[in-house]
Amino acid sequence: MSQINTFVTHLECSLTGKKYEKDTIQTLSEAGKPLLVKYDLEALAEHVSKQTIKASSKNGFWRYENFLPVTKSENQISLGEVITPLIPLNRSSEVLGSSSGKIIVKDEGRLPTGSFKARGLCLAVSMAKELGIKHLAIPTNGNAGAAMAAYATHAGIKTTVFCPDDTPTINVAEIKQQGGDVYLIDGLINDCGRIVGEGKEAVGWFDVSTLKEPYRIEGKKTMGMELAEQMGWQLPDVIFYPTGGGTGMIGMWKAFNELKAMGWISGKLPRMVVVQAQTCAPIVRAWENKQTTAVPWENAQTVAAGIRVPVAIGDFLILQAVNESGGFAVSVSDDDIMKMRDDIADKDGLLLCPEGAATAVACKTALEEGWIDKSDTAVLYNCATGLKYPMTSSFKRLDRGAIDYDRF
Repeated sequence: MSQINTFVTHLECSLTGKKYEKDTIQTLSEAGKPLLVKYDLEALAEHVSKQTIKASSKNGFWRYENFLPVTKSENQISLGEVITPLIPLNRSSEVLGSSSGKIIVKDEGRLPTGSFKARGLCLAVSMAKELGIKHLAIPTNGNAGAAMAAYATHAGIKTTVFCPDDTPTINVAEIKQQGGDVYLIDGLINDCGRIVGEGKEAVGWFDVSTLKEPYRIEGKKTMGMELAEQMGWQLPDVIFYPTGGGTGMIGMWKAFNELKAMGWISGKLPRMVVVQAQTCAPIVRAWENKQTTAVPWENAQTVAAGIRVPVAIGDFLILQAVNESGGFAVSVSDDDIMKMRDDIADKDGLLLCPEGAATAVACKTALEEGWIDKSDTAVLYNCATGLKYPMTSSFKRLDRGAIDYDRF
């Protein structure tokens, strides 16, 4: 058994600041708000250096183990995580209206289970193992359920997963294939969340809904840690993030502030941009109306299933990150999303998921409207592999016995 020095001091209500004990099972605060993991950043900066990170033998985001809450190495569940690549959209720059090389995709689809949900759910499952939890339940639009099922099965923990009945079939199948007990519900993700919440006492499972436990934020925080390290501890001018529950937005903003407090990065932090679909844009509407919380969105629908979240419990934290960073929020149409996905695949050979393509549409809009400059370095988060989503079924066919080579 190997002990890890994590420098965690306590958990804290994100609204009231009330402190809660670490190393105990926690859900929401007494105020019904997400709990944030707090660290002794002064001690962390004293004992851990950038060289420590560079020299780590751990895979992927576990190289940041001192910035994370897991205290024993045997509880670090791993399915072979990698550092996800940064890919400049050079040939697509003409479509986007930017200078070549200034728009960069961080491709999270290279992670286990093919999405950035691996980060948050890996940490949630690892902490569940550390705290002795035996049964996890989650509402999901697909990728989060797949990640939880995979990591929990690897850890020997039971999982029950609830999906809206129009969740992409491949997501439902992978949840089942990777050991999850999966159910389709005639409703949206918030309806699935209600079932999970109501079943806590009756069944005894632990609710891993977005932000209803403290540790998914810490996993998503590693997106910011990794980006900073990849860019030589410098950060881009602007980050476009596909936002449903917003854990990654909250986690990255937390990471950047922790790194700045430690003196690892300096200067202005990136402008954080929320990207949602026009047919499900509660955070965009709240930001446009200068509100600090969001009203639930009625009749939510979009081709980008991962951002079809009518209400987010961390809405005030998402809006806080946007406003503190001088960012903004933008919604895009489904038609533009799918056209952008196809254009980037055709020009740069990079197959984005619809949610990732939404960030490219938002970036194009921001350039056209003058919200960002052509000289700005922008990072777009592609949250999952495009291979999980329907693609064109229009193919050319040939008769093998009579090939007309002039046609090529």
